[in-house]
Amino acid sequence: MKGRVYLVGAGPGDPELLTLKAARLLAQADIVLHDSLVSREVLARISAGAEVIDVGKRCRRKLLTQEEINTLLSGYAASHEIVVRLKGGDPSMFGRAGEELQALREANVDFEIVPGVTSGLAGAAAAGISLTDRRVASQVLFSTFSRTPDANAMDWGCLTPATTLVLYMPGPDYLEVSRRLAAAGLPPDLPCVIVSGASGAEQQVCWTSVEALSFEQKLPAPALMIVGRIAAKQIQKIGDAFLRGRSTALPAQRVSIS
Repeated sequence: MKGRVYLVGAGPGDPELLTLKAARLLAQADIVLHDSLVSREVLARISAGAEVIDVGKRCRRKLLTQEEINTLLSGYAASHEIVVRLKGGDPSMFGRAGEELQALREANVDFEIVPGVTSGLAGAAAAGISLTDRRVASQVLFSTFSRTPDANAMDWGCLTPATTLVLYMPGPDYLEVSRRLAAAGLPPDLPCVIVSGASGAEQQVCWTSVEALSFEQKLPAPALMIVGRIAAKQIQKIGDAFLRGRSTALPAQRVSIS
């Protein structure tokens, strides 16, 4: 094999959040295969001489199957020195990197993973909150929301009062999410933040709670939710209340942050 495949994290959208290595590889790439969540601003950092291929999804329909993408990566590595597989956020976070890495290993293709800023971290930054806080949150669970028949396989049973849940791809039905969170034992007034388009020009942040989530209007995708004590504007107040075994209902309010 002539070249190397780089699985590069494009971050949440803001090109200034690209790592220096990611920016360098985009400028040097011979060919780039990118997902639909990669922003136009990041795509603009790709070398003018590189071939650019969109392998993402449109209206829930895939342009290429995962198997076809795997085959393309191996094939292009035989004829190109720098092949970039550009993924939104971080390649290793809900991006099917595992399947592509397995295919590259089986094809004896040299590869490297270049981490990116995952949207969970960008969402917390957009809301101005810390995912951990020694007063109220000592662990973080990153998860997706599944509506498949085996959705109950999601292991939310490990949630504790000190857990921050970062929920990727919650979908349009917030009522269903609210019900599932309640079924997992989360109190109705537990704070929740919805972040849409983290780090982008159209970024929106909605402050709510597990119960009030049922009445919130859907924010544009890509969006995620951060659920837990840490997702309270009045962190000291809510932290003290929970630590004393009480809960304090928080009114929902939506604010947009540019």
